[in-house]
Amino acid sequence: MSETIDLAEPDETASAAVESTHAPRKVFIKTYGCQMNVYDSTRMEDALAADGYVPAASMEDADLILLNTCHIREKAAEKVYSELGRIRALKDDRRTTGRPVTLGVTGCVAQAEGEEIIVRAPVVDLVVGPQTYHRLPQIVARARRGEAIVDTEYAPEDKFDHLPHARATRIRSRGVTAFLTVQEGCDKFCTFCVVPYTRGSEVSRTAATIIDEAKRLVDAGVREITLLGQNVNAWHGEGVDGRQWGLGELLFALAELPGLDRLRYTTSHPIDMDDRLIAAHRDLDRLMPYLHLPVQSGSDRILKAMNRSHTAADYLRVVERVRQARPDIAMSGDFIVGFPGESERDFADTLEIVRTVGYAGAFSFKYSPRPGTPGATMDDQVPGDVAGERLARLQALLNDQQHRFNEACVGKTFDVLLEKPGRRPGQIIGRSPWLQSVIISTQDHDIGDLVEAKITAAGPNSLSATLTGRNTSA
Repeated sequence: MSETIDLAEPDETASAAVESTHAPRKVFIKTYGCQMNVYDSTRMEDALAADGYVPAASMEDADLILLNTCHIREKAAEKVYSELGRIRALKDDRRTTGRPVTLGVTGCVAQAEGEEIIVRAPVVDLVVGPQTYHRLPQIVARARRGEAIVDTEYAPEDKFDHLPHARATRIRSRGVTAFLTVQEGCDKFCTFCVVPYTRGSEVSRTAATIIDEAKRLVDAGVREITLLGQNVNAWHGEGVDGRQWGLGELLFALAELPGLDRLRYTTSHPIDMDDRLIAAHRDLDRLMPYLHLPVQSGSDRILKAMNRSHTAADYLRVVERVRQARPDIAMSGDFIVGFPGESERDFADTLEIVRTVGYAGAFSFKYSPRPGTPGATMDDQVPGDVAGERLARLQALLNDQQHRFNEACVGKTFDVLLEKPGRRPGQIIGRSPWLQSVIISTQDHDIGDLVEAKITAAGPNSLSATLTGRNTSA
């Protein structure tokens, strides 16, 4: 059974007081999977920082190791168990030195498998699901005292209301771009997807809490924010005026924040692209012209089997409406090949929708049966070698489209947000409005500057550019 942790254990405060006189404990978090896991890892780090933990540079230097896991694909889950096997040797070595290390599994694998993780990998000290990260300091304290703890209960309270705010210095250390989760969970129940079972039903944060977090990020130097959600455009929260807002209204409000230069959001569902959201793409210069809009398949028969609630024609109509609103928008997508029952004709329909849309980027995968999902028990599973051959053909087409999109940027001039140092002295890597990495040589600009650049060359994974001499930073 999963435990509910008492947030007010009296002996924990005493323990923290005793240990505060020593060197701070160190935590290393390894993150698997989606951007929401990246966001969750930062919030776990913030929660533990309030309890005296500082980041460790490596597992070997950590007092606490957390694997923040993904359960979307079978291989992702198996990677976690392989990692746990390697960590066992580290944990055994550390025990002999008198500096034991605590090991935890968090995220979607933790939620899905719970106590089975400790049965299968007894080296694990704690298992914590995504809904209970605000209880992490208390859970870790109990695990350090020798308890094996599994906490995967869906909390009745909003975890975001209980997680501590990150200090400005911690935000600055993470760079000039940031993720901000606005919605979690999913009510769509696609038959291939485990998310509704690991993240729960759709929950939207209030606009006030989102805007408040965005302000803190901007005040600490963040210039680009990406709003996150399993179905981010299904966000419907209480607005600051007391009305129910949709994502479009939220984007209009966030675009008013001084110092916030860029907005993005991911991941979207086609059926939730409403008029106000499309208007945001039309009217907000700060909303970047790049939309990740998964379709998964171009076959209506397969889309119905996937429970996607839209047809290929529905999807294409949405794409057309968005492109009419924002002609320079670039599309990104998700694709699954080899879903149960997929024929060569169905796969040909997928290739056709790719040719029709033209993608600047995409994620594509072979279907991976997830336990507990309807797809895992469907008849007519596609052989792995057939799915693999189809995936290769799809990826060749998508890669060609991405290459053509990058090549079309050569000679164009647009704003680039400088994000991090390049590999060579004097190089800075920035990000284009369409999410491409842009390499610029400059001695006159800093990380966080928004500069105008002319693209001089396109590679498979990045663009090269020269500065025009115009700094567009506010």
